[in-house]
Amino acid sequence: MIGAMTQPPFSEPVPPPTTDPWEQPTNDLVARLCRTGAGTNAPRIGEPFIDFMLPDSQGHHVALGDLVGHGPVVLSFFRGRWCPYCARELSAWHDAIPRLEAAGGRFVAISAETGGRAEEFRREIAPGATMLCDVDHGLATLLGLAFPISDDLHRRYVEAGLDLGAVFGNAGRILPITATYVIDTQGVVRFAYAHPDFRVRADPNAVIAVVEALNRPKN
Repeated sequence: MIGAMTQPPFSEPVPPPTTDPWEQPTNDLVARLCRTGAGTNAPRIGEPFIDFMLPDSQGHHVALGDLVGHGPVVLSFFRGRWCPYCARELSAWHDAIPRLEAAGGRFVAISAETGGRAEEFRREIAPGATMLCDVDHGLATLLGLAFPISDDLHRRYVEAGLDLGAVFGNAGRILPITATYVIDTQGVVRFAYAHPDFRVRADPNAVIAVVEALNRPKN
């Protein structure tokens, strides 16, 4: 967990069936990421977020300054449409966007999927969201959120019919740590949640509460 974030995530990881063939590989992956300190150098609360520019899923280039120009922004990094936990998180944000916008905030999802997949992800689950395309996980890498997957996990994905090379338009050997940030109008991180276990995500209610506090009139 990154920074001083104390709000709870989505309670607990969704318990998989006892016969789930992915349970042990996933637990092994999470254990390796925790052991190697993956994500510990990612942005923390109070730090400036890296100034970036990415294309959105419709082909327009978007800079951080454009995003925060009208209010705080929630940035959330996703593995992709192929991940059921990512689909669940984006669906939760679809439901939460009206409250976030009422608080003066904006939701922006980030995925490294190529070939129109990021736009399909957005359109199918959260058409009101902005989706940015982190080609080759470049931004995630700069933020300390990208990690290499093992040969064994790559083999398991291929055997399951998941070609990450086709999904990401590269060798398919890198994945992002899922993470959520609130960035204020000055480009400073006000909420940070990055967890090696992709089954656990930040609670939109806790995130929106931070945005509401940022926009609350000062006495």
